Amino acid sequence: MENKKILARMKRKKRVRSRIQGTSEKPRLNVFRSPKHIYAQAIVDSTGETMATASTLSPELKGNLRYTGNVEAAKKVGELIAGKCLEKGIQKVVFDRSGYLYHGRVKALAEAARAGGLVF
Repeated sequence: MENKKILARMKRKKRVRSRIQGTSEKPRLNVFRSPKHIYAQAIVDSTGETMATASTLSPELKGNLRYTGNVEAAKKVGELIAGKCLEKGIQKVVFDRSGYLYHGRVKALAEAARAGGLVF
């Protein structure tokens, strides 16, 4: 039997994704979190292309984090994804929280990306 929390998140994710779309000018900044890691991707939905990606498993962060499932790690991933997007000339994005509540690690990643120079 599937967990009720997972089903509720999938319902929220479907509702949010029906309203937002990533374009080449404003890619969709997608966030996925697991208990141990957090991942972020800048995606162009029209072509299915991933413009930039960052996670706690990225080589830039892998050895520098004491624990990868906390708010501090999410902040580092937010800074990293902002840097990678700015390198590729992406300044504006559409934030896709994937049905997660805007709280904790998701909020920390978003605020760090904003502080890194992304606009959303």
